[in-house]
Amino acid sequence: MKIIAMIPSRYGSVRFPGKPLALIKGKPMIQYVYENVKKVSVVDAVYVATDDRRISEAVHAFGGKALMTSSDHTCGTDRLAECVRILQLDEADLVLNIQGDEPLIRREMILDLISCFDDEDVYMGTLKKKITAADELDNPNVVKVISDKKDDAIYFSRYCLPYERDGKKETHYKHIGVYGYKVWFLTKLSRMKRTGLEAAESLEQLRVIENGYRIRVKETKFQSIGVDTPEQLEKVEYMMEV
Repeated sequence: MKIIAMIPSRYGSVRFPGKPLALIKGKPMIQYVYENVKKVSVVDAVYVATDDRRISEAVHAFGGKALMTSSDHTCGTDRLAECVRILQLDEADLVLNIQGDEPLIRREMILDLISCFDDEDVYMGTLKKKITAADELDNPNVVKVISDKKDDAIYFSRYCLPYERDGKKETHYKHIGVYGYKVWFLTKLSRMKRTGLEAAESLEQLRVIENGYRIRVKETKFQSIGVDTPEQLEKVEYMMEV
């Protein structure tokens, strides 16, 4: 089984056009993501998946690998499924989906994600982290996840779940948006139609649960910071300096 990491990356962004190429301490953001993923020795190859020549050229300029994909894709999953076809990966191979706007992604997080697949029956995995900041509980931009005793996801929501009647709020976990898929399941997922719960919450992973499939959720002690605005980029740059 090969482990292939893919970093979907788009140039267009309503809040931050050209985000992957935004400079942090003189380097494009996508380069930080790529180099951090490359630190994981068990990953066999890393690719940036993009539909924009500017991103592809920037990746090649720093010595990385990029795959040009269709501009018609509406989500990262479909972009990755096209990459699987381009690379002609085996159905048993493992594909990691690492977001291109998280320049602080840590090696430990990626190893935690890969560990989901120590169980040979797992075909999709992701991460969660215990919520310790009270302001995240009611923030709809912080996705929550609840899972069963086997660590398989029960539900993902922007709402604060579970509801705790005693008010303690000590059992909440945020979803960390990195994913791993066996190739055969990634291909199947890309062919599934959008579901009602997915549309209601605007969370693509609910398509998996609503179709009766399982997502293994591994707890991690680490988290990254997604960059959606120039202000968040400044925050990341500051964190790199301290």
